[in-house]
Amino acid sequence: MKDKVIREVYQVLEDRRDNPIDSYTSNLMKDDEKLAEDKILEKIGEEAAEVIIAAKNDEKLVPEAADLIFHTLLILVYKNIEIDELFDEFERRKGR
Repeated sequence: MKDKVIREVYQVLEDRRDNPIDSYTSNLMKDDEKLAEDKILEKIGEEAAEVIIAAKNDEKLVPEAADLIFHTLLILVYKNIEIDELFDEFERRKGR
């Protein structure tokens, strides 16, 4: 099923957090001249703005939304939040 890709991406992000390599995501989760949390949050803000622009211009919305979701998953991993907490929250909201 296609929805399992979210879990697979999440597992890769957790691995990059726990076993850093020279990669984009490992570097975002590493404190250097900027705190890791600040770097990730800046990317979320940037990606959110890009989603707004893409939606307004009717172009590249899906790739921009994927970038925003990816970076949102990244902050959850960085904050040690389990993916099932996110799924449980969606499940809780489903009946509203």
